Amino acid sequence: MELNKLTAHGLKHLLDKGDISNIDICNDVLEAIEKKDKALNAIVHFDKEKAIEKSKASKGLPIFIKDNICVKDELTTCSSKILSGFRPPYNATVIEKLLKKDFVLMGKTNMDEFAFGSSTESSCYGPTKNPWDLERIPGGSSGGSAACVAADEAIFALGSDTGGSIRQPAALCGVVGLKPTYGRVSRYGLIAFASSLDQIGTLTKDVEDAALLLKTISGHDAMDSTSVPVSTPDYSLKIKDSIKGLRIGVPQEYFGQGLDSDVKDSVLKAIDKIGQLGAKCEKVSLPHTEYAVAVYYIVATAEASSNLARFDGVQYGLRAKDVKSIEEMYKKTRALGFGDEAKRRIILGTFALSSGYYDAYYLRALRVRTLIKKDFDEAFAKFDAILTPTSPTPAFKIGEKTQDPLTMYLSDIFTISANLAGIPGVSIPCGFTKENLPVGLQILGKPFDEETILKVAYNYEQATEWHKKRPDL
Repeated sequence: MELNKLTAHGLKHLLDKGDISNIDICNDVLEAIEKKDKALNAIVHFDKEKAIEKSKASKGLPIFIKDNICVKDELTTCSSKILSGFRPPYNATVIEKLLKKDFVLMGKTNMDEFAFGSSTESSCYGPTKNPWDLERIPGGSSGGSAACVAADEAIFALGSDTGGSIRQPAALCGVVGLKPTYGRVSRYGLIAFASSLDQIGTLTKDVEDAALLLKTISGHDAMDSTSVPVSTPDYSLKIKDSIKGLRIGVPQEYFGQGLDSDVKDSVLKAIDKIGQLGAKCEKVSLPHTEYAVAVYYIVATAEASSNLARFDGVQYGLRAKDVKSIEEMYKKTRALGFGDEAKRRIILGTFALSSGYYDAYYLRALRVRTLIKKDFDEAFAKFDAILTPTSPTPAFKIGEKTQDPLTMYLSDIFTISANLAGIPGVSIPCGFTKENLPVGLQILGKPFDEETILKVAYNYEQATEWHKKRPDL
């Protein structure tokens, strides 16, 4: 039946009826991985025999996990040499929640080193390829998770989103990518990049799967001081409600210079379709959008510089040999262990936090971040959701932007603001370019109102066929 091509809710229905078994699903997933992953390089830590054993002992569905989410005694390296061989002594909270529901943890997916990137090219395991065109990037940093879901190597996967790292690869690979509200899902066990921005989320084949998986991983966690004690709705119950009468904002700042014409055309058609379904789509202004990239790359690098100070060869991971002092060991370990992009961000962040520059850069960035959040607060006083493109361009060629970091950073221009404001966002497929590359529509919502954005996404999805298209590898 090629069960690997089905959605999670479709498989759950067949399992409940007794038409299939977990090992049937596992076998089809394993077959797809054997056929496709040598070309894709989407999965980095995987043990076929263990996967079969786990499937035999479980009644749940198989899921892949991004390589920066801790799984006890399993390799978790953030796709960085500096964490080579690291096996955490504990599970992340989201992993505990999955295990309680009997999910089968299949393995780890490729990512940009420490989630530093928009293309999954900075991984120590080499780049992941886009299943729609193997010469192109899948997006990043959750490119491995997005690519394996798009290629039907996975039923669904977890990723993390610091500035668009779930939504942007979802758009470029033609799948559904959901970043929850900051504080909705515990970050305990997520190896930190930027602690005030990071959020674990989902990559799925359709919106209903996103609703199912979000419910599983959500909830307050005493182990995470940023976790918010709010109730977890059953998202699947409300997504099928009509969107008639919803007021939806369309920010003009997201449709200016730099937006690919095919992307713009697909997104505008999607907005028209949502209007036809009964929502009232009107223009809105988010005036501080132009500062989002600058603010993000000060705040994110500053926090990264602080978080990555712990990787020095003392406690875990790589340790340089043949050194004569502790200082030399620090220097050599970090020089050998971190890739170019990690070093670049550590240096930028250390500079922004240094004496004499802290007020000029970091504190000023925090003030502008507050203005960006205020823009959204004012917009959501009038609107129930906001529609934008997810990415300004379709997937670009591997190597095209690696020598120009600023151009690479601009790949996240439409997704960054949601992280700065802490609001939820989902990317859903809404079309293809003339080169047959997927385009994503981003739906942003009020804090802790994932129900509304999932409802808009589901209604649009049911009225179109884009989510059903899969690459022919």
